[in-house]
Amino acid sequence: MDWLYRANHGKVALMVTRYVSGPQLARLLGDVPRERPVYGALARSVRALVLDGRLALRTRLPAERDLASALGVSRTTVTAAYDLLREEGYVESRQGAGTWTALPPVRMSMTEPRGGPPTGGRFGRAYPAPDDPEFIDLGCATPGAPAAFGEAVAAAVAELPRYSTGPGYEPAGLACLREEIAAGYAARGIPTRPDQIVVTTGAQHAFTLLVHTLVEPGDAVLVERPTYPHALGALRRRGARLVTAGVNEGWDLELIAGTMRQAAVRMAYTIPDFQNPTGFLMSGADRAALVDAARGADAFAVTDETFAELAHDPDAPAEPLLASYDTGGRVISVGSASKLFWGGLRIGWIRTTAPLARRLVLAREPFDMASPVLDQLIVAELLRRVAEVREERAAALLASRDALAAALRERLPGWAFRLPDGGMSLWARIGAPVATRLAEAAERHGVRVVPGPVFAADGVLEDYVRLPYVLPPDALRTAVERLAAAFREVEAAPAARPLPAYV
Repeated sequence: MDWLYRANHGKVALMVTRYVSGPQLARLLGDVPRERPVYGALARSVRALVLDGRLALRTRLPAERDLASALGVSRTTVTAAYDLLREEGYVESRQGAGTWTALPPVRMSMTEPRGGPPTGGRFGRAYPAPDDPEFIDLGCATPGAPAAFGEAVAAAVAELPRYSTGPGYEPAGLACLREEIAAGYAARGIPTRPDQIVVTTGAQHAFTLLVHTLVEPGDAVLVERPTYPHALGALRRRGARLVTAGVNEGWDLELIAGTMRQAAVRMAYTIPDFQNPTGFLMSGADRAALVDAARGADAFAVTDETFAELAHDPDAPAEPLLASYDTGGRVISVGSASKLFWGGLRIGWIRTTAPLARRLVLAREPFDMASPVLDQLIVAELLRRVAEVREERAAALLASRDALAAALRERLPGWAFRLPDGGMSLWARIGAPVATRLAEAAERHGVRVVPGPVFAADGVLEDYVRLPYVLPPDALRTAVERLAAAFREVEAAPAARPLPAYV
């Protein structure tokens, strides 16, 4: 169901592309608040759903009578809650079209844009890299190379002369690497042939290639909120219409399936394995439901498996990969060497059907001819040692995760987070919508963090920051000390004066 309103004289065009039913919103809200007045508590709960991304912007809310029935409260209570939210700017209404979620006018400094990442720099930040060797960068969730790296490089260099007599261009990737990648999928219960694999120059290149091949400008693409910022950038550059699904509390497949149908999405981009940045691991039942939802919407499901090998307990049972539930070639898997092995190895891959793999090989020519041969040989060697690398990573990440968590509990006890079972970062709720201001203050205190709105398509999540734990424990403890000082500075600063709304 779509409504498009256009107005002149400085008013913003609005498109409402989805709706939430009374029972669905009641389930998101949970029990009726006990605080009095009830309408005020209800308004606060709806506002929280908007700010943390579980209730997407421009979502049509249920009629007052329907929500009142679902919650078991009076219609007057719901009407008063909607009125309060309208006054605050968190909902808007129009006669005959209902009420939909929104954000109020921006109340931040001009250096704090809303509606997507700021421009320039890593994840949009315009800060230059400091020259101070004591500066701590928590903006990057990528570790150094593993212990086996040197041996893998030596073996790859010894193998290189076999390839140096030819042209060096293998658009689909070296056969030896595609065989190793295919074998890895087979070991996880997904029979895969090498001709189903396309080696790319990193996972970002893989996703961009898929977007340019499968998505036309104006197509709707479902993305998680929060999600990987560079994926949002690739979709925006293609002109895709971003449709969001909040995952701050995990995946709600009923809402996701409804959103995919309502918005007629062409593609869904998801990170089910230790989701970046939340660290959530999607259950098997939810994976099956997601594939069913993609089938029902006639959409591709692109699964980012960059963190799939990064469980902190290498002996713990792993959830089946998303492609395990696919029987029609609807799931497309993207993998990467950057997180498990090293970010300097710009090698990624795509697993899909053989016909689409051939199409992608032809489509990559305007981007690059092929990926570097030496890097591919190094990754092939490391994949042969993957169990050893996985165990090393798990031990180091677990120690750093626990050190970061302990430091946060001591220095910033008001911050909330859950300990993930895998991945590389904590997703911390800081208790106030000041994440962008905190990131700027943290730079002055010698530590870089990425604020929540960078991970959202629509400017929410201002009360979250991502905190990677790829650095050694001592560095993370120092980083938290500096963050605590920056947070005290932000708390003590007067609120920025209101500015006119903009998009």
